[in-house]
Amino acid sequence: MAASSSKRRHKVRRRADMSLLGGIRPPIAVLSALLLSLAGITALGLGKASQDSVPQAVLTSQQHFAEDGAVTMRASIDESVTDLTRTAGLFSAGDPVSPDAVLDKIGSVYQKWTGTAVVEIKSGRMLAARGENVPVIAVDTGKLAQKDGLSPRIVRLQNGESRLLAFALLSWPDRPQQLLIASNSLRFPGVSRGQFRSIAVVDTTGHILSRDGVQEPEQVKTDKQRADAKRAAKQLNAFAKTAAVKTGQHPLKAKEPGSGGFPGVSGSLRGNSVRGDRAVAGYAALAGPQPGEGTVATSLGLTVVAMVDVAEDPTRVAGPFFGLVAAAALLLIGALAVALLLGTVQRPLLKLFLESRRLTRGDLTRPVSVPRFGETARIGRALERLRRQLLGEPADGRDGTDAAGRPARRSRLGSRALIVVSGVLLLAWSAPMLLLFNRADSTVAVPEQVVSDQRERTHTISDRVRRALNEGHADLVSVASLVGNRTSPDDMKKVLERTRTEHQRYRSIYVRSADGAIQARAGEKPHALPAGTRSKPFSQPISVLNESGKEPTVAGYAEIPGRNGAMVIGEFRIDFINALLKRPGLGQVRVVDDEHRVIGGNTGYLAFDSLPKRLDELVSGTNQRVGMNAPAGAVVYRDGDGVQISAASPFAGGGAAKQLRWTVVSWQPASGLAIPEYSLQNRTVLAGLLGITAAVACLGWLYIVVVRPLRELAGQAESLADGDRRTVLFPHHHDEVGAVTRSLEIVRQQLQEQRRRDSAPLVGRN
Repeated sequence: MAASSSKRRHKVRRRADMSLLGGIRPPIAVLSALLLSLAGITALGLGKASQDSVPQAVLTSQQHFAEDGAVTMRASIDESVTDLTRTAGLFSAGDPVSPDAVLDKIGSVYQKWTGTAVVEIKSGRMLAARGENVPVIAVDTGKLAQKDGLSPRIVRLQNGESRLLAFALLSWPDRPQQLLIASNSLRFPGVSRGQFRSIAVVDTTGHILSRDGVQEPEQVKTDKQRADAKRAAKQLNAFAKTAAVKTGQHPLKAKEPGSGGFPGVSGSLRGNSVRGDRAVAGYAALAGPQPGEGTVATSLGLTVVAMVDVAEDPTRVAGPFFGLVAAAALLLIGALAVALLLGTVQRPLLKLFLESRRLTRGDLTRPVSVPRFGETARIGRALERLRRQLLGEPADGRDGTDAAGRPARRSRLGSRALIVVSGVLLLAWSAPMLLLFNRADSTVAVPEQVVSDQRERTHTISDRVRRALNEGHADLVSVASLVGNRTSPDDMKKVLERTRTEHQRYRSIYVRSADGAIQARAGEKPHALPAGTRSKPFSQPISVLNESGKEPTVAGYAEIPGRNGAMVIGEFRIDFINALLKRPGLGQVRVVDDEHRVIGGNTGYLAFDSLPKRLDELVSGTNQRVGMNAPAGAVVYRDGDGVQISAASPFAGGGAAKQLRWTVVSWQPASGLAIPEYSLQNRTVLAGLLGITAAVACLGWLYIVVVRPLRELAGQAESLADGDRRTVLFPHHHDEVGAVTRSLEIVRQQLQEQRRRDSAPLVGRN
């Protein structure tokens, strides 16, 4: 019989285990698994034997540098092709002019092409040429009528150099059609390389079409310099081959999920190390302004590669000791917390579940094994009283008595307090990781290359803004020269509409007479001109029309020859200027005027607002001229707020925009860069956050599913033991607490049936 009883007991326990998957076991099991995983992450993430000798921030900076070069080259090629096509269209729309006049006008307005030529398409005869010899022999005029026959192309000269050829048609009635050709080198306009960087343009096969910064062996004097030049050229060729393969991928497949800022394919590469210097490079394919949007330049399949030698840092930020100690401490503390939950919450509840099932089966011979404290102890004492009541003892209404009927000492330590203790144990590990350990302070070592790149990239953006304004002014000069003194207002409007459509930089472009009347307009309503400008010409070709308001109005002017002071005025869209400043990895960027008032920015700003004091001082310092121009500057600020990298670059170079005396300033916190100290701090904080998240999630789960229903059940069990036979007990969940609730409900029903049996003979005698 004992064997049969034991078999039934094991069967009941096995059936209960299968039905109790949602009870007390899953939260504790999940907590154990999460703590083990977190210990492994801590040991691997914080316990690396050494850091990389080249910080990731330096590699990312080279990638952004190559992206800047790709954006600049794409914009330059597209602008050149658009200018050539638009100028040819304006010439074709007017009276016929000689080829020499066409080239002279183009040369006087645009100084961007190394050579220009006009060829008669039918005969192939050269009609006029300017600048260097244009490789006309490489152009098959018989294929110009085919699809993409007028698309730009790259040709190789006999000396090994490459040239980009752009084409446009000159067509007049009753005249042979002519081909306007412009050639240009594939060099970077306005990209500041710095002293030790090399930059190259690569085709789809990995062949270098042009390069800057790598000296030829015959250009240096010593054997060591020649060896270094050969090594640099070899390394650049290797980078070019690798970059051509990588940029052949689809942008969505080449980039990591979530990365953005550049619509094309880009990345960084590591090269060989020589005498403590490692060659690193960034690469970027020419991509359109928007993802999936192609342009004339992107169809050429070009890639930009930027290479620089970086001094390696063999020191360690942190060794394996801290990570291993932190992981071991988590394992120890986690084991204590889990053991506390197992010994004081899970095991007493499972024991209580078995005892309640025993009473429902009618096994009343043995006293109930009562847990020592908490809600399970209260329920256990109530079960013992119910067992005695099932044996015939009356309900005395006394709560909190032991098996002998003596008052039992009620413990103040419940399951809720035990969960709090477990949470405090886990918090004792997580809180220091989150707030104390591996804190990066103001003494963080910022790589010198990152500071240098901040300066050079800021200078590149400054030159890009200046060139864009110069291009806009050149367009106005071109329109003014083609309008002349005989064009009607209707024809003027057509020219203005065409210019505004082809160049999205203008919000409004119009012709203004000497007395201030608007003769033709395209775009939005012109800005109200300042007082005193109706009778005299403007003193500067580009200026800001207002000194207050929601946004600055920047306008360019070009006088129309032969119209007594009439001029073409183009008002630039401020969003066009702001778009030039939006480059990833530079932080906040602002354009300020000569009085240090904000004109534009890549993020939210107030127009004509002033800069912070230290940035204002930086702008003043960089505007101190050294020689012909004021050089760009960069500085690292260290204070209680952290470390900040700042750079400023005044407009340098010629053109109409130089007279604005604007300055581009950029700044960003070093904590946002992948510098080893900050990376270690971020990993430590992440470990602390994961520890707190695991503790809150699992212990909160345990409280909601087990502890709160258990506290409610303790009160119901005591009421039942005190004689309440009318309250029906309903289980909330199909788990251990629910099973005990069902057992108590069965006991309640048994006690009711017992009372009915005991009262039946008394009714008969009456």
